[in-house]
Amino acid sequence: MTNTDDPLRGIALVLSATLLFGIADTISKYLTSGLPIVEFIWFRYLLFLVMALVLGRKDGMKLLRPRNPGFQIARGVCVIGSSILFVYGIRVMTMAQATTISFLSPLVVTILSIPLLKETVGIRRWCAVGAGMLGMLIVVRPGLGGFQPESLFGVASSACWAMTLIITRKIANSDAPQTTVFWSAAIGTAGLTCALPFVFVIPTPTQVALATMMGVLASGGQWLVVLAHRLAPASLLAPFTYTQLLWVTVTGFLVFGNLPDEYTLLGASIIIASGLYTAHRERTRHRQQLGRG
Repeated sequence: MTNTDDPLRGIALVLSATLLFGIADTISKYLTSGLPIVEFIWFRYLLFLVMALVLGRKDGMKLLRPRNPGFQIARGVCVIGSSILFVYGIRVMTMAQATTISFLSPLVVTILSIPLLKETVGIRRWCAVGAGMLGMLIVVRPGLGGFQPESLFGVASSACWAMTLIITRKIANSDAPQTTVFWSAAIGTAGLTCALPFVFVIPTPTQVALATMMGVLASGGQWLVVLAHRLAPASLLAPFTYTQLLWVTVTGFLVFGNLPDEYTLLGASIIIASGLYTAHRERTRHRQQLGRG
């Protein structure tokens, strides 16, 4: 079976994953009002680690022996940094604003691919990056009355996730996906466990249930993404990840009564359009490289 045997099923899995991620992020925002961020993210990573062990159960001790341990550690730090910074951002921002800013990651990857991956970026991709940054400025609105300093957490989160994607590219041909997932989960869980005693408060049963639900949904979303990429190429699936903005807009309204304003909608449209064009150019470039090969 090839990776493109069932692209429609792959798309369905990605759409389901974005729904789970959207609900998990909404629960995260809700929990920020009563629990330390480190504490409930620790729940999330503990369940993520369990999922990683289940995913790699057939590999046994191979999970513990990556060929690039330095890159795996760096990736794990970037993943947990992205998670924590994102939640710090959504404490005050609406779900739609925070999620829109997170869509900057593919554009930041384009920028970082030049010094880190030695890739060449053409004028059209640079224009897409510039448009995406303009969209981000419209959402953040620096210098205007609508500016929220918490949006900078979202920008930093996107940068961390972009670094995660860059590192993933570098180790894709040397370490199995199961190894990478395990190390990211293990490093995040270990780091949060060390920090937990300094912020721990006794959670209520409701908070424990919500934190557990958040971890299950987020881990389930990760699992669906892995399955989806076994059925369809990443370039086909990438555009459908933007449906997460729809889910968080709905859940944000239902739980918090928040709807995105016109600036967020305009900025989101520009960022999504630039991201889709970047994905298109990446797919075209990959086909050209295969043709030359």
